[in-house]
Formats: sequence, structure tokens, C-alpha cells
Amino acid sequence: MFTTVEKLITARNLRPKKKEGFLKVISIFSFLGIMLGVATLIIVMSVMNGFRTELTEKILGFNSHITIKPYSTNISEEFYYKLQEEYKSLKIIKTHNGEAVVMRNDSAKGVLIRGIDSEKIEEIDFFKKNIIDGELSGFVDGTIILGKHLAIELGVVVGDKINIMSSSSVSTPLGAIPKQSSYKIAAVFSSGLYEFDRNVAFFNLEDSLSFFEKTVDDISLEIFLKNPLNAEKYKKEIQNKNSNFYVNSWSDLNKSFFSALKVERNVMFLILTLIIIVAAFNIISGLTILIKNKTKEIAILKSLGLSKKSIVKSFFLTGFLIGFLATVVGVIFGVIFSIYIEEIRQFLSLTFNLQIFPEDVYFLNEMPSEISPESILSISIFSILVTILASLFPSLAVTKIEPIKALKYE
Repeated sequence: MFTTVEKLITARNLRPKKKEGFLKVISIFSFLGIMLGVATLIIVMSVMNGFRTELTEKILGFNSHITIKPYSTNISEEFYYKLQEEYKSLKIIKTHNGEAVVMRNDSAKGVLIRGIDSEKIEEIDFFKKNIIDGELSGFVDGTIILGKHLAIELGVVVGDKINIMSSSSVSTPLGAIPKQSSYKIAAVFSSGLYEFDRNVAFFNLEDSLSFFEKTVDDISLEIFLKNPLNAEKYKKEIQNKNSNFYVNSWSDLNKSFFSALKVERNVMFLILTLIIIVAAFNIISGLTILIKNKTKEIAILKSLGLSKKSIVKSFFLTGFLIGFLATVVGVIFGVIFSIYIEEIRQFLSLTFNLQIFPEDVYFLNEMPSEISPESILSISIFSILVTILASLFPSLAVTKIEPIKALKYE
């Protein structure tokens, strides 16, 4: 594709003379700009992909994939057993949720109480994987399961007792007062999601109904699937069986959240591509100045019989090599940084005493990263295309140089 002469001219262009030091500076900035642009894009896309994947896995692990709530009619035992019979491969759990205040010594904290059928709890993968203290076998009437951060905030461990105040009231000679009960901590879980670990606790289903002054007519059903992506299919089937229930899938409940993540990812990609485009302008500037300074040499080469096409190719190759090598180095740097991003975060946090990626803001315990070959390929192609365009246009200016005029005063 490129002749020996064209390669020699390119090599000469990449090693400017001492008096052309400004061109060397421009070339260095072009290289660094494209390299950092590519690396930054890969790092940001990897973090965004990892963030989305981690949150999806943890949200799906903690929450059910389909929720059925009573609307105009209650969920009967007959409907529950009918679902179990028809969908034997699915895990269908009776639940009841409510809000309460957990009290311990001088500490008080509002939490979401999730009442769950203790007979079915061992079937749920979340409890199999995330219990860090205590045993599920101890989850009986009069006990509670807390999140790790809630237990730390209250200063309690497995076996301790805590008081919980309900939103429902109890009539006394002094008037209506909030209902309070004492519960023993059976286990502590760690979901990896800060908000869940700090704001959610689990009751036995019977305790939840009793505590909130409810009956079996107020229960909801939560369904866990082997493949969460099939949630919409099952949702439609169940909704068609009885239109008097609210049937929601996990995607319905988190649609706005994941849509926001997608929009943010796309916006970040568009913004960061500007780094590569700006760096490409440096290539245009550098090649334009280089061609201007090499006018006499170009005229001599034309006079010696070298074609315009060969000269254009040599100057094009000069700019292309800068962009191509910068893209390759940027990909390598971006991938390595993405792989060790959590270690880098911890190092910076300890060295400079900075709180990078706080749990209470980003929900996760550590900075996630998921390298996507498709993203790397698309970023690399975009960078190379920009480099090609940035190198091509100034190189075509060579064709306008006429040897007679260029050498007239030499």
C-alpha cells in the first residue's frame, strides 16, 4: 500500500528538525490528547457498564421479579395454590410490607418491614448467599433479620433484642398510642447495596400481619424466576388470569432508574468523544504547519518525478500513525486502569484521605467495572475514523503546491 519512499518521507516528518520544535510539541499534544480521550472513554464506559450490571444483579437478588398486590379483590388462598400448581418451577412467596421505627437505647431509625413466609425463606437465593451472621433456622415467630448497616447503626448483634414501633395504634385508657413490640435478632444480611442494608428488615409473615393489625386478606405475592428476563412474559400471563390484581415486574418498578442510567451513559459518551475530536484538530494544525514548512521540499520531490498521490499518502500516513498509535496506547491504558480501578480508588482514598465513590451516594460497596469488547471496538473505530479525516484534509493541500511557484525565489 505504501512504497519505501513514502515511508521514508513519513519517518522524516515524524522526526522534525530542532528549528521545527513547535511541530514536535503539537505532535506530542495530539498523541496525548487522543490517547487520554480513548482511555477515558473506555474507563467511563467500563464503570457505567459495571455500575448497571452490579445494581441490576443486586436489585434482582434483593427484590422479587414479579409482584402481585390486591386491587379490587384480595388474593385468595385458592388463587395462590392455583398459581403454585400451574407454575411449579417458580418460587412464589407470600409477603406483607409496612413501615415502622426501630428503637435501641437512644437510637431510633425508620425502616421498611418486609414480612415473608418463613417456610419459604430458604428457597430464596438472596438469603442463601447474603446472611453474614446468624442462621435462617432461627428465623421463627418473634424474631427479625436486619441489614448489616442497620445493625451497625443500632449497635446490635445476633441474639440482641430491639423494640419496634408500628404506625398502627393500640387503644388504652390514656388514648390511642403506637403499638410497640420487642423482637430478637435472628440473623444479619449484607446485600452489598447500602440503602437496602440500612433501611430494610425482615419479619416472619405472621408477625408482620399481627404487628400492622392486618389479616391474610392483605397479603401480596412475590415471584422469583430462574431467568429475570422472562418477567414480562409471566406478568402478562398472570395479569390475564385476574385483572383485579396489580401485577408488576422488576423492570416496571425500576424503569425510570435504568432509563436514567442509560441516558447518563450515552451523554457521557458524547461528551467524552469531544476530547478525541479536539485532539484531532491538533493533527490538522500540525500537518498544516508541517506542509507549509515543507513547501520547498515538496516542490523538489515533485520536480524529481514523485507523484502527487505519493506525497499526499506520505503526509496522510504521518497524521494517521500519530492517531493510530495513540488509540492503541489509549486502549491498553484504559483496559489496565479499568481492571484495577478498585485498587486505584482505595490507594487514592488512603493516600489523599479522600472519600471516592461513597456508599451512601452510589449504593455499592466498591467501584464496579465491566470491560465491554463492543465498547472498546466502537471507541477504537471512532478514534481511527476521526484520525483519518483529520489527516486526510490537510494532506490534500499538497496537490495545490506548484513546483515552479514554490521554487521561484529559491
